[in-house]
Amino acid sequence: MTTFTTGAGTLTRDALAVLQPGFTGTTAPDWVRRRLAEGLVSVALFGRNVADAEQVTALTAALRAERDDLLVAIDEEAGDVTRLEVRTGSSFPGNHALGAVDDPALTRRVARELGRRLAACGVNLNWAPSADVNANPDNPVIGVRSFGHDPALVARHTAAYVEGLQSNGVAACTKHFPGHGDTSVDSHHALPQIDVDATTLHERELRPFRAAIEAGTRAVMTAHIRVPVLDQDRPATLSPRILTGLLRDELGYDGLIVTDGMEMGAVAGTYGLEHGVVLAIAAGADAICVGGGLADEDTVLRLQDALVTAVRSGELSEERLADAAARVRSLAAWTTGMRRPPAADDPAPEIGLTAARRAVTVTRAAGPAPVTDPVYVATFSPAPNIAVGDETPWGVGTELERLLPGTVTGHFTGPDAGAEALRAADGRRVVAVVRDEHRHPWMGAALDTLIAAGPDTVVVEMGVPQSTPRGAVHIATHGAARVCGVAAAEAVLAG
Repeated sequence: MTTFTTGAGTLTRDALAVLQPGFTGTTAPDWVRRRLAEGLVSVALFGRNVADAEQVTALTAALRAERDDLLVAIDEEAGDVTRLEVRTGSSFPGNHALGAVDDPALTRRVARELGRRLAACGVNLNWAPSADVNANPDNPVIGVRSFGHDPALVARHTAAYVEGLQSNGVAACTKHFPGHGDTSVDSHHALPQIDVDATTLHERELRPFRAAIEAGTRAVMTAHIRVPVLDQDRPATLSPRILTGLLRDELGYDGLIVTDGMEMGAVAGTYGLEHGVVLAIAAGADAICVGGGLADEDTVLRLQDALVTAVRSGELSEERLADAAARVRSLAAWTTGMRRPPAADDPAPEIGLTAARRAVTVTRAAGPAPVTDPVYVATFSPAPNIAVGDETPWGVGTELERLLPGTVTGHFTGPDAGAEALRAADGRRVVAVVRDEHRHPWMGAALDTLIAAGPDTVVVEMGVPQSTPRGAVHIATHGAARVCGVAAAEAVLAG
């Protein structure tokens, strides 16, 4: 028979404390306020919760009126994955652009400015940076979210990002442990598997996480991936061998372990949401990210009940749940202690555009005519992954329309995209904008059509520049953030 050393009230408070739920709307729902009073420590913001910086500031202030040490988490990688600027595009380039520049001091300054803006809005936990090594160029979900394919480069930029972000009191959450870069399946939909040997894992995937731990990352996010060399059966998020044995014991990490979104298909579709949450806490996770797709009080209550029931049945130890809750509260206390007015010389509002400009690489064919007249911008749009979403605009059309009045932009996809774009251009010079051409054969075929018809076509690659440069001018931005589009448009005119 199990003997409980804590009362039912403490048990339910601990179960609430480990949850990081989302919610709908741009104001604080009554149910969230109630649960904060009952022990909830964290909430998560997504694009649906954001109108502008002023609104987010008011929202977090209203939530903190209920709990001063509240953790407000957000998935603000910048670059392609932005929540604060979900409807405009990010003011900062993403990791791949920073890796292309390979100036850790620049990465640190970018992350510091991002941290300043998050802190000003009342956000104190950022589910970033991605420390995944981009070992598989066909990866459908990481790509430009990675600093690059070289483990040493990814490690030094991961550490710089952690240091910059946390210098302004925003906890970094380094992800996706033990490394999501060598996958060919999107874990939002199914369970990926990484088939690597132990040596490769330690020298490649784990190297950036060791750097993040040395840099003092306050949180680490788990990956919903199976790594047979570590655990034949369970994905990392649910694996005691990976979370406790590897991350805690071998790597010596003592901060908060946060799960990736538990409603994602890789876990919820295989284990069920409630059972998956129990297994994750039992394996060594401390905080449960849920709310990207499930954002209601019923979900929170179901997960709270599942954790309490698991403790009472003996499936989950009371001590493990209490330890997890204590780690959440400890991080909340750290963020409270880090609050301070920003230094007068701290703001660097143009650092994102500066970094984006430095990341641009241009390859010119012999003697292309410069772009001086209005053009037709043919944007070839792949299906977005869930991490990026389809709300955030991207491309160079808006900026070129501003710089070259009379410019027109069209969006195309599918096997007939090239012919459709050629007809729409109607004889005008074309700027063709692609994203990960190497992953989309139809996109490559569309470029073939345009370049054959117009050798003066300018190509802008806003994904991972894996394909051979072609066109009269080939511009690689290493990401599709708004500032990358501005930098690319400038390069088009300079070409």
